[in-house]
Formats: sequence, structure tokens, C-alpha cells
Amino acid sequence: MSAPRHWLLKSEPDVFSYADLERAPRRTTSWGGVRNYQARNLLRDELAVGDLVLYYHSNAEPSGVAGIARVVRAGYPDPTQFDPADGYFDPASTREAPRWFAVDVQAHEPLPRFVALDELRAEPRLADMVLLQRSRLSVQPVTPSQWEVVLALGGLRGGRARKAAPARKA
Repeated sequence: MSAPRHWLLKSEPDVFSYADLERAPRRTTSWGGVRNYQARNLLRDELAVGDLVLYYHSNAEPSGVAGIARVVRAGYPDPTQFDPADGYFDPASTREAPRWFAVDVQAHEPLPRFVALDELRAEPRLADMVLLQRSRLSVQPVTPSQWEVVLALGGLRGGRARKAAPARKA
């Protein structure tokens, strides 16, 4: 089994914050509603059960990393694309050929200290972070060294999250 990879997922805190994730049933939610092909491809093909996620509050004052989540269900067709009453409905997508995908994430650990975007930008070791290059993408890879730096900025000792419990089916 390969080591978990690291990602950054964006959510607007007034829509679904890290605190909302912690209060969700089983501390788990579907990460859907993504309507960007590059992000869709990552959700469909790359995010795997056990991967760790920086939960990023976007379009906020300030924007930044609030906590850590874990992928507990790999890519599956996003059900919102099939529901005409949903704002993410896509009439061109069919159950036989779904266009959009989601993953399930579970709250793992809040950061002891919120890490604002300005602080991330000021850290030279994060200069190549996708967030700071193409900040509009809602699903982004994070390198192991970037992961450690962000966690350390967030107050986790030695830049390490506590060990995750084995993933359960969501």
C-alpha cells in the first residue's frame, strides 16, 4: 500500500466550513459540486481513500487553512449533476456517462491555529504551492514538504498531524 498523498480542497466557510464538517454526521461529507474539468479529473482519478486534505476556507476574510480532513471514499459520480432541482444540475450528464465526480471527506483534526493566505504567501518554502500559482482551482495537490510547512504554521508540532485511524467506509 502506498503512502497517502496530500491535497488542498477549498470550501467557502459560509457554505460549509471546517466546523460544519466536524458537526456533520460521522464528521463526513460528500465533496461534490465541482464544475472544473481539471479538478474533476483529480477527484475522479487521483484522490484515494486515506489521502490527507488541507481544508481551505476560500472567499473569506481572511481565506486560509482551517483543518485537516481525510478522504474516506474515492471518486464516484456526483449525484448533484442528476438532480434538476440542484444548482449543480448538468442536463448533459447521464448516469451511464457521468461528467462530474465527488469524493467523501471526513474531519480529521482542526489546526490549532488558522493559517491565513497572506501567511502562506509570505512563506518562501511555499512559493511553488499550486494555491499560490493557480489559486482558483478548488482541488489541488500539495507536496509532502509543503504539507509539513503548512501544518507547522498551523501549530502542529513538528509539522505532523496526529496519526489517522484506518479509513472506514462512509
